[in-house]
Amino acid sequence: MANNGHGHHGAANLTPEQQKQMIEQELRLFEHMKNIKYKIAVMSGKGGVGKSTVAANLAEAFQKKGLLTGILDADIHGPNIPKMLGVEGKDVMIEHGEMIPVMSNNGIKVMSMGFLIDSQDTPIIWRGPQKSGSIKQFMADTAWGDLDVLIIDNPPGTGDEPLTVLQSLPNVDAVIMVTTPNSLSQEDVLKCVGMVKMLNIEDIGLIENMSYYVCPHCGEKTNIFGESQGEKFANDMGVVYLGNLPLTEQVPESANQDSTMVNSYADSEVSQKFSEIIDNIKLAFLDDE
Repeated sequence: MANNGHGHHGAANLTPEQQKQMIEQELRLFEHMKNIKYKIAVMSGKGGVGKSTVAANLAEAFQKKGLLTGILDADIHGPNIPKMLGVEGKDVMIEHGEMIPVMSNNGIKVMSMGFLIDSQDTPIIWRGPQKSGSIKQFMADTAWGDLDVLIIDNPPGTGDEPLTVLQSLPNVDAVIMVTTPNSLSQEDVLKCVGMVKMLNIEDIGLIENMSYYVCPHCGEKTNIFGESQGEKFANDMGVVYLGNLPLTEQVPESANQDSTMVNSYADSEVSQKFSEIIDNIKLAFLDDE
């Protein structure tokens, strides 16, 4: 498994005090991460492919399988994870200078920028360095405690935020890409995979979301976004194909109920698919240690 080193670029230009603060932050980050068994980053090439929905449901599915799970919402501009896990509006407690994650009803530990803004319609207008700095602070100063799995929900693309996460996290166990059958979505995922490989992280998986539509009346399956190509696409990129997910009316319904598919519709086809995907993730990336 590749060990992606911390990014120290530009450290030579810092004052001694700034260098000291940077080293102290990295020590805190290492301290808080050392009791987390597996770290999984979720990425997508573009927005609108259901990445946060997938990340939230993966966390719920891991928790249901008996693994202590946390989720870090690294999407500064669109922090949707708190709503999806039913903890929107909760306050983050500070103890001994550390942020204590908010606990969902099902025991998932959650940290998000969404907890720190005044209201959900407050825009965060930050440049790259501010975003990177806040994400590093989230990772360094959140007291996760003992976890089996930490899922990091990255914003779409190959910008500052996902780069900060991947460069800062010691030993990422897997990066999971979310795509749709749409060729534009796949083109953008190719760029993401290229970025991750440039960081010497080889353990990459692919989930095809919105793979087909299930009619709620007759159960007929329709390929709304084109024929499913997830498995071929994953093979062509040399990454692990983890499975596909249908598009159903229950997905927006569960979000409106401040819940996840895995939680609200436990017997649904989507929930079964998530259970299979978790098994595939464990088999491909987590059970080799």
